[in-house]
Amino acid sequence: MKILFLGGTRFIGPHAVKRMAELGHEIVVYNRGQSSDAQSLPKGVASLTGDRARLGESRDAFRAFSPDVVVDLFPYSEADARQLMETFSGIAGRVVAISSCDVYQAFGRVNRIESGPPEEGALTEQSPLCEKRYPLRGARADLSDYDKVLVERVVMSHESLPGTILRLPMVYGPGDYQHRLYPYLQQMRDGRSVILMEEGFASWRWSRGYVEDIAEAICLAALHEKAAGQIYHVGEEFGLPMREWVERIAAGAGWRGEIVTVPAADLPPHLVMDIETGQHIQLDTSKIRSELGYAERLSPEEAMSRTIAWESANPPENVAWMIDYTAEDDYLARLGVK
Repeated sequence: MKILFLGGTRFIGPHAVKRMAELGHEIVVYNRGQSSDAQSLPKGVASLTGDRARLGESRDAFRAFSPDVVVDLFPYSEADARQLMETFSGIAGRVVAISSCDVYQAFGRVNRIESGPPEEGALTEQSPLCEKRYPLRGARADLSDYDKVLVERVVMSHESLPGTILRLPMVYGPGDYQHRLYPYLQQMRDGRSVILMEEGFASWRWSRGYVEDIAEAICLAALHEKAAGQIYHVGEEFGLPMREWVERIAAGAGWRGEIVTVPAADLPPHLVMDIETGQHIQLDTSKIRSELGYAERLSPEEAMSRTIAWESANPPENVAWMIDYTAEDDYLARLGVK
């Protein structure tokens, strides 16, 4: 098959491109040519330079390639989605658009932008979506028009170009520019004997997925025609509570310290997460497993090992602002813990 990736040079993209190339498909990666990753695409993968914000300018080049499937890794806004579908109508056979579990009303409750009681149990692809539009407006100027709900509506309602949606969990692994597990890993590498965690946050569940497994799901969605018109969750079968997640990091890092849970009122303010921990984000992933045959390619232990190795070799810049033990030390001293 001919697969066109929009993006494909940052975090999830390179893993998906590599996997698709391993499977023997013809791949073109459309990107701005600014990422160092663009210079290290797998052998046989072609690169097409252009601006995602001006897709229409590259329509002739897209038509010449004539992709069976377009995988859009970064459709953030309704305008992105409209441009995507308009550009590839009459050119591509299908579109796979990457979305997020932040489309759910439950996720809005976690961030206190949606009201109502917590939703119990695992979320399915039919669970209620956020009612509030533009969830990041006012928080991030660069994402003021971000709204995956609107993206999904446009992609799934086009009259002639079929769409597929993948709703992703929290993704971790090599290439994670957000370094989501690094703050815990750094404490372990620094030899801290205790990691403090707020009680509610310690029991909060959030679905996760290892990046190479997420890449596998993207490939399956692109290669299976039965995925047309479908929405799928991707992620590990069970979303671990935060305490167990940190324990998994500890096992991979060989850390033998103790995780101590503490009431929010007793903790230093920077250790109290500003979220509603009574609302869990557990994704039911049975649909993609049964319909497309999705399964994790790596064990949890191997996935964590690879993640720790990459994070250790590629720490974030200015680590000092992420890790400040002064307040924790004062609190532990009051507890008599060294």
